[in-house]
Amino acid sequence: MSSSPLAATLDVELRPDRPAILHVDSPGDAPGWAARYRESLRAQVTEHGALVVRGLDLRDPSSAGAVFAELAGGLMTEREAFAPREAYAPGLYASTAWPANQPMCMHHELSYALEVPGLMLFACLTAPERGGATAVADAGQVLQALPEELTARFEREGWLLTRSYNDEIGASLAESFGTDDRAGIEAYCRANAIDFAWQPDGSLRTRQRRAAVVRHPVTGARCWFNQVAFLNEWTLAPEVREYLVDEYGVDGLPFNTRYGDGSPIGEDVVQLLNATYDRHTRREPWQAGDLMLVDNIRTAHSREPFDGERQVVVGMAEPRRLDDSCATPEANRR
Repeated sequence: MSSSPLAATLDVELRPDRPAILHVDSPGDAPGWAARYRESLRAQVTEHGALVVRGLDLRDPSSAGAVFAELAGGLMTEREAFAPREAYAPGLYASTAWPANQPMCMHHELSYALEVPGLMLFACLTAPERGGATAVADAGQVLQALPEELTARFEREGWLLTRSYNDEIGASLAESFGTDDRAGIEAYCRANAIDFAWQPDGSLRTRQRRAAVVRHPVTGARCWFNQVAFLNEWTLAPEVREYLVDEYGVDGLPFNTRYGDGSPIGEDVVQLLNATYDRHTRREPWQAGDLMLVDNIRTAHSREPFDGERQVVVGMAEPRRLDDSCATPEANRR
């Protein structure tokens, strides 16, 4: 059990295979409770990287949003989304639209953006019948577990995200950039170190290089911070990858990742990354009403396959512009 001040009034459950869990009796006024315990809750997130609060009985987007606001203040507007999601209110979203039978592998939210959320907030309004956990993994532990030769290359070069926007797969231009106006999109790309090229058919392709290893802005700890594996072609289900390659070609995939110098990342490397995440995964099945807070830089998160209805509300907060973001789009013009 934790020895923090919060533990004197709340049951803090710590197990090696799960995120930290706080059990509370329904306070009735969940936003008021969140405001009262804000500093203690945030201290737990700093200490453990992720925290589940069970017992707040969050049942609708408005109550979840009110709790998010007390814990984090203003919520971020998502930009550069790779898949569409419903917005309930400014900064308050449904979880990303993704097939229920396909996992969303471990990643750090928007790690390819110049300004990343330091804090992720989740609330489960409806728990699935089976599966669907938002699992977590410690980015420092993952970094230490990976082969030094591999991490040294990524630390030296960073990683490259390539995207092809079309009207069929993934988020639309308006969903990603907040506008479908070409001039507005180009201005956003220039301001955010993204190379762009309009194709003859009117579609857009982009490239952006970012750091794969960063130092946590609060603790200074080195973290494996990226979406190298999650957004790589080899993480896709084989039949999905085959269809997309046949339809769009390797260079026209909706998203893909490469080494920072532009070289392809082999299937063996992607399998190694995902296997390392698997060995460091902690999970707690959702229960309706749960709140979960995740330090987005220290802690990767995933969404596991599920059966039944699953409704999870998401907020992003505390924007951070990391000093070691490797934003050098000039290096991408090859």
